[in-house]
Amino acid sequence: MPWLHAIFPHLSRAAAAVYYRVTYAGEAIPPTGPVLLVANHPNSLLDPVLVAAVARRPVRFLAKAPLFDDPKIAFLVKASGAIPVYRRVDGPSQVEKNFDAFRAVHSALALNAAVGIFPEGLSHSEPALAPLKTGAARIGLGAFTYVGEAFPIVPVGLMFRHKDVFRTEALVLVGRAIPWDDLAPRGMDDPEAVRLLTERIERGLRHVTVNLERWQDRPLVECAVRVWEAERQAPVVPDDRVARLKEVTRILAEVRRRADPAAAEVAADLEAHRRRLRRLRLRPADLTADVGLRRALAWTGRRAHLLLPLGAVIAAVSAVLFYVPYRGTGALVNRVTLKVDERSTWKLLVGLGVYATWVVVVAALAAITWGPRAGLLALVGGPCVGMVGLVLRDRWRGAWSDARRFFLLRSRRDLVTVLQAEQRDLAERLQALYEAFPPPAA
Repeated sequence: MPWLHAIFPHLSRAAAAVYYRVTYAGEAIPPTGPVLLVANHPNSLLDPVLVAAVARRPVRFLAKAPLFDDPKIAFLVKASGAIPVYRRVDGPSQVEKNFDAFRAVHSALALNAAVGIFPEGLSHSEPALAPLKTGAARIGLGAFTYVGEAFPIVPVGLMFRHKDVFRTEALVLVGRAIPWDDLAPRGMDDPEAVRLLTERIERGLRHVTVNLERWQDRPLVECAVRVWEAERQAPVVPDDRVARLKEVTRILAEVRRRADPAAAEVAADLEAHRRRLRRLRLRPADLTADVGLRRALAWTGRRAHLLLPLGAVIAAVSAVLFYVPYRGTGALVNRVTLKVDERSTWKLLVGLGVYATWVVVVAALAAITWGPRAGLLALVGGPCVGMVGLVLRDRWRGAWSDARRFFLLRSRRDLVTVLQAEQRDLAERLQALYEAFPPPAA
């Protein structure tokens, strides 16, 4: 097995923690035994990184054949144990090689491996899932003969706040295994079984992703969910929030289809409310928050460690120490014309090279100036200082935003009272909309 395969999940989790603020939620992926992981594909080569991170076990991914000849990333694709897949655009004669790919996948699953595939077939930046290819279903049905039972096919949803932005929020949501015991014995040569399993895989993926009609709907849909959660005091659990986002998306599409004027008015008023909060840099939950002095003192006590001199020194040193590679990475990536779904991949790959080179150069200078021990300390301690400083700066930004909102809510009581009444009314109207547009029967 390639050298990177076994440690790839650990490296992936570390890389994901540096680049994004990741939340892992949902079901647990089986730690042993054969499993087929099917995920949506919004973010190029960072998608396998996040799937491997949530799996916490080695995963063999199917990757398009041209990646194995790409000098920029071929070493990484091969070293991680990926299996090449040949598309018609790669040449009609190449497609026949997919028989070898299927045999390799079936053998891997028979040996209790985890295999990852992106059934959409391509990375994209559309607001909803692309039509699924049949490869995942054919792999599952074909491997049944080798494995001897219907092994888990697990959907994984990947969602990002701004996928090409460093330190943005990302959610990796694992769904329940897709039931397919009834289809398993029919095999991959049964077109109807392939179609039915592909449909089930699509339903599983839609359950763990939010599929908008257009990206412009996203702020409105998110605001509706946050207003409802704030007024109902609903706990913010990632799985539940995704379900609510999907439900609001469905209602919005139904409102447009029926051209309902009353519902359209609710959407317009909600958008106006969202814009007011955005101008004030407030969130719906802020309007229902406790802003009493006792709560403020408790909040301050929990964050007092951020004021310690050592933390300030570490944050400042890390910012100065890694300013050059941070700017250098951005400058290099900006010189290349890229699609949105490719930018994060390039930032991560270029950044790995730039930062690693920078750390080695700093360590070498430290060794020349102060001796080998200083060089070793810089080589090992530099990345640690950088990561700790990154986390501290994130927490400082969050604490400063919280403090600003607290003083605004305390100082502008009249405005806040108006906004609170407006939000309560919106929450009631949203509930009425939900009752007027109930979900279809299962």
